[in-house]
Amino acid sequence: MSFNVPQSNKKRVVIVGGGFGGLKLANKLRKSNYQVVLIDRNNYHQFPPLIYQIASAGIEPSSISFPFRKLFQRRKDFYFRMAEVRSIFPEHKIIQTSIGKISYDYLVLAAGATTNFFGNKHIAEEAMPMKNVSEAMGLRNALLDNFERALTCAGEQERQELLNVVIVGGGATGVEIAGALSEMKNYVLPKDYPDLPSSLMHIYLIEAGGRLLSAMSEESSAAVEKYLRRMGVNVLLGKMVTDFKDHRVMLGDGSSIATRTFIWVSGVAAQPIGNLSEKHLGRGRRIIVDTFNRVEGLDGVFAIGDQCIMPEGDARWPGGHPQLAQVAIQQGTLLAKNLRRLDKGEEMRPFRYRNLGTMATVGRNKAVAEFKTVKMAGFWAWVMWLLVHLRSILGVRNKMIVLFNWMWNYFSYSQSLRMIIYAKKAQEVKRREERLASTHWGTDLLSEGSEDTLHTPQAEKK
Repeated sequence: MSFNVPQSNKKRVVIVGGGFGGLKLANKLRKSNYQVVLIDRNNYHQFPPLIYQIASAGIEPSSISFPFRKLFQRRKDFYFRMAEVRSIFPEHKIIQTSIGKISYDYLVLAAGATTNFFGNKHIAEEAMPMKNVSEAMGLRNALLDNFERALTCAGEQERQELLNVVIVGGGATGVEIAGALSEMKNYVLPKDYPDLPSSLMHIYLIEAGGRLLSAMSEESSAAVEKYLRRMGVNVLLGKMVTDFKDHRVMLGDGSSIATRTFIWVSGVAAQPIGNLSEKHLGRGRRIIVDTFNRVEGLDGVFAIGDQCIMPEGDARWPGGHPQLAQVAIQQGTLLAKNLRRLDKGEEMRPFRYRNLGTMATVGRNKAVAEFKTVKMAGFWAWVMWLLVHLRSILGVRNKMIVLFNWMWNYFSYSQSLRMIIYAKKAQEVKRREERLASTHWGTDLLSEGSEDTLHTPQAEKK
């Protein structure tokens, strides 16, 4: 395989990851003096804040996803390639991917984060993460399949395991999926499964810390906890999950909860880069950068968004900036300006995060929002949450579909998305994935790859 990206007299910027930061950077480099190559494992941008609504069958996956090629149609000097990065060779300014090698003048790592299981391999194998659209669809199928099986199973123990839902992690994602599943229990199950008493379904939200939403104020945490308890969610604070055995979630105090729906949303870790030295990694495997988002010691390599950590330069965030969309967007915007400055021989400007606020919702008319001087809870916070998220979704069609779904669900909860669909891959795709998975990507730079991708950027310009 080969990238088949034409050589150019322009310097090349390779962006790894089409999330909030990578997408903003690519857009801001429009009409620049750079050739831009965007690499992502998917051929679409996804909107993570609403992924939990896919898992609870509230909206369609396509409503919060947008194809990269649609976004960048008729864009000159821009190329998208669907691939995964395996290794970096900064001394040659070349990266190795699942489809071959490509050279760069500037490399920007913006691949975001993945679920953090904190080294527990068994939990990683058993639990259901919910970090992307694909995982959310898998969770949706598992939930609906468990409801169907609960109607037909013979034993009470198995039925209870199928109807118990355990969510680990009391952050924004945890409280949002707990609230969505509670509404499913209270409004959907009585309609779709009238012969299955909804009182048999129990939702547990487990948090190791002393309160929910630790990144927000104690007032917001208390408000969210109150909302969830009133909605019938069993909130367990100060409980550590240690293992999962025989369809039971094991807790540190010796107790356990029977379930076949084990959802893990407790923390995130940066997407790994195969051969990146440990000296470049900080907390949560995040790549250490300076105030200009440069990876120290790697010439021409930057990192932005959830994949990086900036331990110095901003006294307000001594442990690194929060892994939020706004951080990635602001870093992508500034880096685009700094790359233009570098092209003109000007000095770069350091990054300073502007906190625009945080918010979380737990259901209809229930949300919390915090801004610089204002804290809100209840109906108006929920309205603010709706407006902010609707505005951030890409595409007019997607905005209209999500708005329609929200309005329809608000009045009726009569949604027709609760279908169990397992995608079947074509044999050709399976064989291709097996070949790529079995390929050995060695550390010898010239061992593999087509010759046209091995020229360094400097050689291309001679």
